[in-house]
Amino acid sequence: MIVVHHLNESRSQRVLWLLEELGQPYEIRHYARDATTRLAPPELKAVHPLGKSPVLEVDGLTLIESGAIVDYLIRRHGGAALRPAEDAPAFEQYQQWLHYAEGSAMLPLLLKLYVGRLGEAGAPLKPRIDSELANHLGFVDRSLQGREWLLGETFSGADVQMSFVGEAARGLRKDHPNLDAWVRRFQQRPAYRRALERGGPYSMAE
Repeated sequence: MIVVHHLNESRSQRVLWLLEELGQPYEIRHYARDATTRLAPPELKAVHPLGKSPVLEVDGLTLIESGAIVDYLIRRHGGAALRPAEDAPAFEQYQQWLHYAEGSAMLPLLLKLYVGRLGEAGAPLKPRIDSELANHLGFVDRSLQGREWLLGETFSGADVQMSFVGEAARGLRKDHPNLDAWVRRFQQRPAYRRALERGGPYSMAE
């Protein structure tokens, strides 16, 4: 049985969504953020030393990192679905999106969140952060021009992995209509809606 250690309001929501897309049975172990600090509870450290979510447990294997988990689940359970064949021209682009989501795209969004809490003390960093946000969100928006999904007409694990980036940019998507339309499109997928029902409250979907 696949076990997902799921923290509310976190990247682990996309792992639940992927499992619904794959039609794989799984068990959820729920964890709640501290209401004051918004950090994960210490119980997650008993699962993995970093105390972060998502964590996947399956067949004696413990996996962290959304990109690694998405890649593993699709290779193990996806068959020919949700990723291009390795000899297909789109495969390297698919791999690029899997790494880009956390390797580059999430950084300016996280900086905006944390530096914003500093008030005036963070003001000197704001122009650089805004520039990086425009750069990365503009790149994703242009990549979706004339496309339903990141690889074109075919929905894939790249869309699942990149979904948290699009959702975390919810206050900025008005300037990026292709990105906004893509988020609204994937949020209507039946598997996405089922994952919401199982995962619990998730404000990113609002």
